[in-house]
Amino acid sequence: MDSKKKFRILAASDIHGESRVAERLAKKAEREHADLVVLCGDITGFRETKNFIKPFTNKKQKVLILPGNWDSFATADFLAELYGVRNIHGYSVRYQNIGFFGAGGAEGPGEGRASEKEILATLKKAYSGLKIKGIEKKIMITHEHPSGSKSEFSGVPGNKSITWAIKNFKPDILIHGHIHEGAGIEETIGKTKVFNVGKEGRIIDI
Repeated sequence: MDSKKKFRILAASDIHGESRVAERLAKKAEREHADLVVLCGDITGFRETKNFIKPFTNKKQKVLILPGNWDSFATADFLAELYGVRNIHGYSVRYQNIGFFGAGGAEGPGEGRASEKEILATLKKAYSGLKIKGIEKKIMITHEHPSGSKSEFSGVPGNKSITWAIKNFKPDILIHGHIHEGAGIEETIGKTKVFNVGKEGRIIDI
């Protein structure tokens, strides 16, 4: 990979089945020349409409997804298989010299409910599959926000397991959603840049 060329991500979360939002995001990814689209959970949920993955695949965009608390784990697997995208829940993937790993679900309502213990086990599994040799950047993707983060302003406690993973796995970047009103928050925890992305999407250059 040319060290001068940035790897560009369009990251979004909490589209909740709104196909019009997906269409706008796919157009934004195309316009901004994104190398990868990351959807951080709650892809389905409040509005069960069709074609909320298809706008991306129609444009032949690479897509990573994981379930939120409103997506069942089976639904995330089904969407990944149906549209030929990658569900990164409990898994890792490498693009060029960048490694991605993640865990979806969250404590709270919905079919994607997951305890801190379950999320920790999933993150450990995902990270263990990451082949560190040759990787220059590590990107962690979750649906829920970490404990101690600015997104806790909403009154919803963050996840201690995600904070543990930040301290122990030392990802360069964490991308998450879940707290809708916190979309756009950017902070640094340890040496990890943390982005709370919402349904409007966020361009992140690596």
